[in-house]
Amino acid sequence: MYKIGQLAKLADVTPDTIRYYEKQQMMDHEVRTEGGFRLYSENDLQRLKFIRYGRQLGFSLDAIRELLSIRIDPEHHTCQESKTIVQARLREVEGMIAELRHMQRSLRKLNDACCGTAHSSVYCSILEALEKGELPVAD
Repeated sequence: MYKIGQLAKLADVTPDTIRYYEKQQMMDHEVRTEGGFRLYSENDLQRLKFIRYGRQLGFSLDAIRELLSIRIDPEHHTCQESKTIVQARLREVEGMIAELRHMQRSLRKLNDACCGTAHSSVYCSILEALEKGELPVAD
């Protein structure tokens, strides 16, 4: 059994993170010492690592809750349910990547349009483009 600080260290989170997940009803602390300290099992550690890794992948707490429920009761769920959750997150990430690529191209155009000299910024192509809300036309 682990105290909250030990569990946090093993899972590479803070004790406040564990308390937060408890408030979100994603973790329990059923066992306490005589002094009232929470005690956690190896299963609790595995659950915390599951949640942490899910968060690292950008899953929402609701999605992690669904994945946990599938993990806890696999006989009443299918792999397709887990896959659907992962596919939804993958589509979100792919959309974000597309937005970032568009942003990257736009920033390159802004960068390339600027001469970058030390002249006054009165005629700065970057500032003009931002003010107009349009990218400069490439030469």
